[in-house]
Amino acid sequence: MNRVAGKVAFVTGAARGQGRSHAVHLAEEGADIIAFDLCADIASNEYPLATEADLEETARLVEKAGRRAVAARVDVRDRAAVEAVLAEAVGKLGGLDVVVANAGICPLGNHIPNAGFVDAFDVNFVGVVNTVHAAMEYLGEGASIIAIGSVAGLVPQTGINGQQAMQGPGGDGYGLAKKLIQAYTNSLALTLGPSSIRVNAIHPTNVNTDMLQSPPMYKTFRPDLENPTAEDAALTFPFMQAMPIPWVEPEDISHAVVYLASDESRYVTGQQLRVDGGAGMKIGL
Repeated sequence: MNRVAGKVAFVTGAARGQGRSHAVHLAEEGADIIAFDLCADIASNEYPLATEADLEETARLVEKAGRRAVAARVDVRDRAAVEAVLAEAVGKLGGLDVVVANAGICPLGNHIPNAGFVDAFDVNFVGVVNTVHAAMEYLGEGASIIAIGSVAGLVPQTGINGQQAMQGPGGDGYGLAKKLIQAYTNSLALTLGPSSIRVNAIHPTNVNTDMLQSPPMYKTFRPDLENPTAEDAALTFPFMQAMPIPWVEPEDISHAVVYLASDESRYVTGQQLRVDGGAGMKIGL
């Protein structure tokens, strides 16, 4: 306990899934939380996104852990909004020590319009950049920036054995965004190293969230079926990993987030940490 005691952590995409898990785990280890989420659907993304009630529940869970929470509906694609609301939140909580750029969508399918590329790229990469750059003025020595990428995004766009890795324009935008997170965090780690600010990325395999448990993702894993179910996809989910698992849980990623946020990792920077059950090895990363 208290591995990040006294710190203030800023988490995007915090209303549910990985983001909520990261926020709650950081709170349980002593951090106050700034939680942003769009709390609205995006047209090209065919599974429902988080709601305002979801974000309120995240704030409640943080406060249940005994920490302060500032939760706000903010679109990470809007730099001005991120900057303005973050300034207010930092003023309330008295500083900022940790950034977890987690917000993401995955609009899959060959029928998705080209807007899917724009939306996926803007949320998953531009949103990361906006989050980090808005936060940088508040960060000092010992601060930690953590970007959430994806093992799937590190696969070549042609996928494995010539098969497309992530279907459609949205899949292309998702893959490009996650690839750029790797290059971006490496470069930023070099830039901020002399200021003793650490920058790392975490790349999960399948994570048991609403993004994974959705019809577009089921179709990606079972393209042989017209309308695959969760049970159909469950047969192929384990093929991603070297270990015999279909997915990891959000808390498995949160444990890595807490480590990278804490002073335990004070000399860890510029790392691309895969929490993937061996998926990266299996696909040759």
